[in-house]
Amino acid sequence: MSLFPLVKDEEQRLTALESYHIFDTESEKEFDDITSLASAICNVPIALITFMDATRQTFKSHHGTDMTENQRELTFCTHAMASDDEITIIPNANADARFANNPVVTGPAKICFYAGVPLINEDGYTLGTICVFDQQTQQLTNSQINALKTLAKQVMDKLELRRKIKVLEKTNQELINSNVLIQKFASMAAHDIKNPLSSILLSSEALKNRHEKSKYEGCARLIDLNISSAKTLLNLVDEMLTYSKSPSSLIINKKNFNLNSLIQKITEMLIIPEGIEIRLPEKNHDLYLSVIALDQIILNLLSNAIRYNDKQKGIIQIRFREDPSHYKLEIEDNGIGIPGEYHDKIFENNFTLQQTDRNDQKGNGIGLSTVKDLIQILNGSIHVESTVGEGTTFFVSIKK
Repeated sequence: MSLFPLVKDEEQRLTALESYHIFDTESEKEFDDITSLASAICNVPIALITFMDATRQTFKSHHGTDMTENQRELTFCTHAMASDDEITIIPNANADARFANNPVVTGPAKICFYAGVPLINEDGYTLGTICVFDQQTQQLTNSQINALKTLAKQVMDKLELRRKIKVLEKTNQELINSNVLIQKFASMAAHDIKNPLSSILLSSEALKNRHEKSKYEGCARLIDLNISSAKTLLNLVDEMLTYSKSPSSLIINKKNFNLNSLIQKITEMLIIPEGIEIRLPEKNHDLYLSVIALDQIILNLLSNAIRYNDKQKGIIQIRFREDPSHYKLEIEDNGIGIPGEYHDKIFENNFTLQQTDRNDQKGNGIGLSTVKDLIQILNGSIHVESTVGEGTTFFVSIKK
C-alpha cells in the first residue's frame, strides 16, 4: 500500500470544506436516501457519502455498514479525489498494488470492488465522494455510472443550497444588527446635537441682548462661537447622513488624524461648566481609525464625565497610549462614581442608573450601550473602574 496522493490546492480545499459546516455532523434522511438509491442502482451492498479532511474521512451517510469514519491513508476515496477522472473504478482491489495490503481489503470488511465519484463544489474544490463497495468483483454499466454521477451532483446541489442559505441568514442578521445600531447611533447623535444647538441659542440670545446696548466688546467673540458651533453641528449632521446611507462606512472610512485635535473639536461642542477642567494627553498622537466612530465614543464619555461630576473642582483626565496592535484610551474623572454592582450593567441597552446629573436629569440608557457597540465593531473592548464618591475611569482598547 502506497502513501495516499494529495489533492491539488489542498489547503484551499480544506478551507472550502469548512465553509459547508458538514464535517462530523449527524446522518440525515435526505442523504441516507441518496446512498440507499446508489446501492440499489449499482446493485452493491455498501454506499457512502464521504468528506475528507487533512487526516481522516467521515461518512455523512453510510448504507450497508456501521462504520462512520476511516483514516485517510486507508481510504479508496482519497485516490478518487486526487484523480482527474469523473469516476474511479477498482474492479478488484486484491489485484491492485495500491490496495492489496490495505486492511479494508485484507481485514473483516474484505472489500474487493470500489467505484467513487468526487464531490466537487462550484469553485472546483473536491470535498469528498459518493462511492459504492462490494465484497466481490464488479463492473458498472454506463447507465449505472451516469446515475452515480447524477447522485453526486444532487449531493453537491443540496450542500450548495445549504451554504447559500447560511450566508443569507448571516447577512440578514448583520442587517438586523446594523439597523439596530443605526437607530441607537442616531438617537445618541441626536442628543449630542443638543449641545452645539444650545450653544448657538445661548450665544445668539446674548449677542442680541448686548447688541442692543452700545458697542459691547464681546460681540465678536460671541459671533465666532456661534459660527464655530454651527459649523461643528453641520459637520456632525453630514457625518450622520453619510453613515445612515451606508453603515459600513463607519468601519471602511478610516483616515489619519491627530487625537488632541479631535478632542479639542469635541470639547467645542460641549457646554463645559465653570470649575470643570479637561486635561488632554500630554503628547500629540496620530491615529489611523474611523474618525466618526471615535468622535462619538469620546463625545459620549466626556459628556457623562461632565454631567455626573459633583465636585467644585472637576477634573477629567484623558490618557492615551498604544502598543503594536491596539490603541489604548483612558478617560478618568473625579465625579460621583458608579457602584460596583453596575459596572457591567451600564453597557446594557436601556439600562439607567438611579442617578441624576448636574442638572437633576437622568440618562436615557442609550449612550454607553451604543458606545460599546461601536467599540466592538472596531474590534475593541471597553470596561470601567469606579469608586462611589471618588470618580470613574473608562478604559477603551481598539485594534489597529
